[in-house]
Amino acid sequence: MERRFLTFFVLTDDASKTRRLRIPVRLLKGLGVLSALIFLAVSFVVYDYVRIKGEKADLFTLKKENEDQRLELQWFSAKIGEIETELSKLNLFDRKLRAMANLGTPKSALPDQVMGMGGPVEEKPLSSTEDAAKGLKEEMRSELQTLEGRLSDQKASFSDLHEYMLERSSFIAATPSIWPARGWLTSAFGERISPFSGTLQPHRGIDIANRVGTPVVAPADGVVIEAINDEGLGRKVTVFHGFGYKTSYGHLSQALVKVGQRVKRGTKLGLMGNSGRSTGPHLHYEVSLNGVPVDPARYLLN
Repeated sequence: MERRFLTFFVLTDDASKTRRLRIPVRLLKGLGVLSALIFLAVSFVVYDYVRIKGEKADLFTLKKENEDQRLELQWFSAKIGEIETELSKLNLFDRKLRAMANLGTPKSALPDQVMGMGGPVEEKPLSSTEDAAKGLKEEMRSELQTLEGRLSDQKASFSDLHEYMLERSSFIAATPSIWPARGWLTSAFGERISPFSGTLQPHRGIDIANRVGTPVVAPADGVVIEAINDEGLGRKVTVFHGFGYKTSYGHLSQALVKVGQRVKRGTKLGLMGNSGRSTGPHLHYEVSLNGVPVDPARYLLN
C-alpha cells in the first residue's frame, strides 16, 4: 500500500534556502488521536478535581449544619430540663403554701410528676437526618410551649396566694413554717417502731438530730406557754402561736425562754440536747392544730 505524506516547505529570509519537511499522514493521524486522548484525560482529571472539591465543601457545610443542629437540640433539651425542675419545685412550694393557708388546690393544678415524652418506635423512617432533626426540634418547641403554659398557670396560682397572704399576714406570721433546728431528720411523723419497747407506736412529731448545743428557734411568732422538765421529753418548751397552732420542743439541754415570753419567728428557744428518754442528741418537734397532732413537715418551707 502506497504511503501518503504531507510535505511542508519552510522558507527562510534567503529564498534560496528552502527546506522541505515530509510527514507521513498516518503519523499525523496518530498524533491527532493521541492529542485527543490526552485532552480527554486532562479534562476528566480537571472535572473530577472540581467535583471532589465541591463535594468536600458540601460535606464541610453539612458537618457544620449538623453540629449547629446538635448544639440547638442540646440547648432545647437542657432548657426543658431546667424548666421542668423549676416547675416541680414551684409546684411543691405552691402546695405547701396552700396547705398552710388552708386553701384548696387551684383549678390549674400541676401534676405531681413533670411531663415526659415517649412512645413506641415509629414504623415509618424519616427521609433524612435533616428531617429527623427538624422533627425533634418541633417536638421540643411544642414541649416548651406546653411548659410556658404551665408556668403561666403557676404564676396565676402564686398571684392568688400573694393576694390571700397579704390579707392574712398575721395568720402567716403565726404559722410554723421554718425548720426549728439544723440537722438530719431521723424519725418522721406517724407510726414507728419504738426504740425502747420495740412495738409499733404513734410518733406525734419529727426528730431532728445534731450536736448538743445546736440552737432551737421558733418557727413562727407566738407566746411561750410551757417550759418544764418532762419525764419522757426532758427539758421541754411549748409555744402557742394563735389560730389553733401550738408547737413543742423536747430533749433540750437548756431552755432560753420563760413562760409568758413573746417570741418572733427565729427567736432562740433553747439548745438541742439529750434529756429525757432519748437514744442520742436530737430535737423532738411537734405541731398541733386545734389540739390535734399534725405532720410538721407539711408546713416546712425551707
